[in-house]
Amino acid sequence: MDHLGFIAVVYGVTFAVITTLVVRTVVQGRDLASKVADKDKPWT
Repeated sequence: MDHLGFIAVVYGVTFAVITTLVVRTVVQGRDLASKVADKDKPWT
């Protein structure tokens, strides 16, 4: 129980980093998709 604070902080930082990477990836994907012409989007 001595290291409970450290473990909680590490889990929090890990969650924050992963969330940041996911959000950034989605935002960049949307930006790039808006730059591609509609005829070149086979996924739509």
